Amino acid sequence: MAGSGEKRLGTSCFLLIVISGMERFAYKGVASNLVTYLTDVVKMSNSAAAKTVNSWCGFTSMLPLLVAPLVDSYWDRYPTILVSSFLYVAGLVALTSTAFTRATPAANKASSNSSFLFCSLYLISLGQGGYNPSLQAFGADQLDSEEELPSSKDDQKSSKKTMFFQWWYFGVCSGSLMGVTLMSYIQDTFGWIIGFAIPMISMVISVVVFMCGSRIYTYRENDQAMDYKPIFNIVQVIKATALRLMKCRIILPNETNVTELELQEKPLCCQNNSSTASLVGNPKSGFYVLENAKVLLRLLPIWIMLLMFAVIFQQPPTFFTKQGMTMKRNIGSNFKVPPATLQSAITLSIILLMPLYDKIMIPITRLVTSNENGISVMQRMGIGMFVSVIAMVIAAVVETKRLKISGEMEMLGSQPETVPFSIFWLLPQYILLGISDIFTVVGIQEFFYSEVPRRMRTMAFALYTSVFGVGSYLSTLLIATVEAVTSSGGRQSWFSDDMNEARLDKYYWFLASLSALSFVFYVILSRCYTSMKDLDLENEVCK
Repeated sequence: MAGSGEKRLGTSCFLLIVISGMERFAYKGVASNLVTYLTDVVKMSNSAAAKTVNSWCGFTSMLPLLVAPLVDSYWDRYPTILVSSFLYVAGLVALTSTAFTRATPAANKASSNSSFLFCSLYLISLGQGGYNPSLQAFGADQLDSEEELPSSKDDQKSSKKTMFFQWWYFGVCSGSLMGVTLMSYIQDTFGWIIGFAIPMISMVISVVVFMCGSRIYTYRENDQAMDYKPIFNIVQVIKATALRLMKCRIILPNETNVTELELQEKPLCCQNNSSTASLVGNPKSGFYVLENAKVLLRLLPIWIMLLMFAVIFQQPPTFFTKQGMTMKRNIGSNFKVPPATLQSAITLSIILLMPLYDKIMIPITRLVTSNENGISVMQRMGIGMFVSVIAMVIAAVVETKRLKISGEMEMLGSQPETVPFSIFWLLPQYILLGISDIFTVVGIQEFFYSEVPRRMRTMAFALYTSVFGVGSYLSTLLIATVEAVTSSGGRQSWFSDDMNEARLDKYYWFLASLSALSFVFYVILSRCYTSMKDLDLENEVCK
């Protein structure tokens, strides 16, 4: 029976990992080259297309922040995955239909087409907002472990969870890699109808596979939802507080019921409200909710400093891709490299260099720092932020060189659509972003996971995704601001539709400067920051 259970467990986990990879294939197959579709087919300007993609990605990343508490409190994961997947598929079907209608000349200029396009994109976002957090949590439920990482007392179960999340990340990266490389080539070569139809079919197959595995899954009722409903509790606290303020009355107790109060014989240093010990209590109490809010406020400065890192990661699917379209893309006489394919260099860097980080860098840094983990989580995030600044500096230098070659050709009377400057000069900036991802993105997940109480672990996942969601909106705001400033007085905007007239190099220098400033403030904050673990140790000493 034990062997049968192990086999069933492995099958269900493997099935869910494959499904997660198929979903990433579908999403990246749409998102990675969407800016090209918006500029070449929908006829948007470069800045408008970039703002549209950033806003859509931001909305998609922010939704788990709203959906995750609902799933934990009111909904079961399995039906949530099914409903969300149907919304996801509906959005992909609608997106494919927009490509089909735009292929008809009579319908190409219909204003309703653009509205339907945006509706289809945000329908995909709604589906993904409930799908991703629920699917990952449902996958972890298959391990049938009641303990939470990393504090599991059962080493065997803990190692199984660690292995599961490692393979989960591998499945996500593999699906993303296939979506970026394969779909961008198909879309640029065979057209957008089949280019959007394949992700749709992939998602349909993943839903069918998920439903076929219903008999082998482990279903766990959300026991915590019975007592801990964050939204309901917060509303109740606000309501109770408002009633007290409206009454504005102080009720004195009867003298017969008055008891003497004694001061606790404990040192003042133990009265630390930031400690996790102070969060242990009744989830329905107002004190509990307020203490959780204080935990989030304590993390807010670090969260804000990470936003510029998220802004930089909005460049590959937008301006980096448009930049590559103007460069020499030929390999041989017939094959042209799709510009969006270079985004796969980020994922490849992660897959190839992640083992080197674990096997080489950590042992070396362990010898230098005498730290069991090599470097702390905050140091890991800081290294990634610094590498991302270097990536933007290199991007600015490469773009300056491209514009210089373009200017020299114009002086000779030639105005070609592409400049004789290989697209592979963009690879260093992509690879550096992949390296920064290994440090910062993984570090962000670990940081928020370890700095919140156990009952807020779902919120930790939402905090991680919200960094990139708000970063996407911040990128949109920066583009709109820079465009308004640079185009005032009849001047040429930095985001001109003519890439030879645009000044993306200046925009990249601008982003590099903001990111460097954000990195400096992050270093200052990290020196002043005290981790939750250290706070608990201080309280133990006081006791």
